[in-house]
Amino acid sequence: MKVCIAEKPSVAREIAGILGATSRRDGYFEGNGYQVTWTFGHFCTLKEPHEYTDSWKQWSLYVLPMIPPRFSIKLIDNDGVKKQFGVIEKLISEAEEVINCGDAGQEGELIQRWVMQKAQCKVPVKRLWISSLTEDSIREGFNGLKEQSKFDKLYEAGLSRAIGDWLLGMNATRLYTVKYGQNRSVLSIGRVQTPTLALIVNRQLEIENFKPEPYWELKTIYRETTFSATKGRFTAQEEGEKFLEQIKTSDFEVTDVTTKKGEEAPPRLFDLTALQVECNKKFSFSAEETLKIIQSLYEKKLTTYPRVDTTFLSDDLYPKVPAILKGLAGYEELVKSVLAGKISKSKKVFDNSKVTDHHAIIPTGVRANNISDNERKVYDLVTRRFIAVFYPNCKISTTTVLGEVNKVEFKVTGKQILEPGWRAVFDKSANTLNDKEDEEKGKDDDNILPDFVKGESGSHLPSLNEKWTQPPKYYTEATLLRAMETAGKLVDDDELRDALKENGIGRPSTRAAIIETLFKRNYIRKDRKNLYATQTGVELIGTIKEELLKSAELTGIWEKKLRQIEKNEYDPRQFIEELKQMLTEIVANVKSDTGRAITIEEIVPEKEKTEKPKTKKKTENKKQIAAKKEKTDIVLCPLCKKGSVIKGKTAYGCSEWKAGCAFRLSYEDIDESLREKDLKTIIESLNK
Repeated sequence: MKVCIAEKPSVAREIAGILGATSRRDGYFEGNGYQVTWTFGHFCTLKEPHEYTDSWKQWSLYVLPMIPPRFSIKLIDNDGVKKQFGVIEKLISEAEEVINCGDAGQEGELIQRWVMQKAQCKVPVKRLWISSLTEDSIREGFNGLKEQSKFDKLYEAGLSRAIGDWLLGMNATRLYTVKYGQNRSVLSIGRVQTPTLALIVNRQLEIENFKPEPYWELKTIYRETTFSATKGRFTAQEEGEKFLEQIKTSDFEVTDVTTKKGEEAPPRLFDLTALQVECNKKFSFSAEETLKIIQSLYEKKLTTYPRVDTTFLSDDLYPKVPAILKGLAGYEELVKSVLAGKISKSKKVFDNSKVTDHHAIIPTGVRANNISDNERKVYDLVTRRFIAVFYPNCKISTTTVLGEVNKVEFKVTGKQILEPGWRAVFDKSANTLNDKEDEEKGKDDDNILPDFVKGESGSHLPSLNEKWTQPPKYYTEATLLRAMETAGKLVDDDELRDALKENGIGRPSTRAAIIETLFKRNYIRKDRKNLYATQTGVELIGTIKEELLKSAELTGIWEKKLRQIEKNEYDPRQFIEELKQMLTEIVANVKSDTGRAITIEEIVPEKEKTEKPKTKKKTENKKQIAAKKEKTDIVLCPLCKKGSVIKGKTAYGCSEWKAGCAFRLSYEDIDESLREKDLKTIIESLNK
């Protein structure tokens, strides 16, 4: 039998139907020589510190840094996971061949490899690598199965990332919590989350410390058109007033009129970050919301694989474009002109050198039925972008008019759309200019000038306007995602952004989760669209002296090395050794620091207070019932000092776990049938 391991039950069902494995068994499908089973998320993880040595149970500065001589994995302690893994393990032990049908990306590769390792897979393994879940794509993938070894470097990069995150996360979190956390809360430190928090904190401090300064602009109105002095800003009012007096009594004369025709290419196709940025701008969706929506569209076979960081398509997709366009129900009028002639094959769209594992996000051509309003919004964005890249460029005319009043020069520029080209694909509300659009840009685009003639002159209305310099804007999720993508450098140019992507922090698939983690840790909060750091977040970044922990640029270098590992351009062992060395230096520096404790800002669960009161009531009733059964909840949590110790399936924990408290006392270390009195004694000993 050939055993196929899919990433989730729904995908397994699709694959089984196509392969003819139509008999449903407990935990798998069977038939036609195939057994199709599945995982659901991570089944395995790296072991906890105390599982390497007992001395790492206690959170103490004396045992840091914790560096296992060899990293090991374990099965996640969950009944559902254990049961399904048992099915997979049995199937693999009897298989003649295994086909890895996991998510076609770095994390998906790691998840499946760990499962096969834990199940002690010793038979040949093939890899299914597809970019969409349509029947044609799955059939094509099975007809061209790849050797597992082709993806060894992808796995090594994923493994190096996991080990790096463990080393830095486990050690730095304990280090800063014990040193600065006042035993009140866990101070979570992460390889990606901490530099992301630093971006927000640094921007906030820049705004708070900004001192506005006045400046003056000299403008004049001639024929209902506002011209600006070419001298630019005046920093002294007296100087501006001098020029104002100089031009008051003289006529305005047009000295030059130039018109240049140009073209604007359509906006690029979406990668995940660009889609998250666009959805945040247009619909105020969070990065996490957008990822969930586009993942849902992918699983419904309506769009291609979402966790991508390229805006290009591979050449082999070009012959499939007409069929995709024909399948876009509801967009018939827009695709009609494209299908009427030869479809263009622009290097700005099709470029194999810019595509690695997956191409840009595009629609599949499957009819989009039964989708939610939010799914429809995202699907429409993706579909219109796809259609637009096959439209002609937008033809524009840019007119520059120069004028002079008593030797003082003025200038105005206006733009006019001659042929809309790709702009016709977008409604006015959805009009975009390669993610650079904003209100000011829109005003410039609509600035159609009257017909001016060189040499004409007449009266004008001059003015000197006082203005003040403005601080930078707070990050929104859209601008933060862009900053993460380019390691803190905010750029508009697509080609420059591509170059900086190599050093971006985080990966497209994980950036949304990183931002959500900062919210959960109460390091940041949101007011409308703006992101603000809490007092805890500000003080944490202020306390961290090691630039490697909080510098977006330096963290970007680590990300680049992980990408190089994937491309077989960097040794993963060297990467881990460098991390270990860095970690040892950080621990030594923090241990010797005499800095003060960090303020722990209370979490205010506003949503719980205002949303879904009925649900909350039910939750409280469950807690009351649990409290009657187990009276351990009157024992105060030794870590956060706010919550109470509660009994879980595998360990004692804190009732404030949702608020970020990480207190955990495993039943492997302590008897789960303890009386309240004995539990109190043990908890009190942890406080000493």
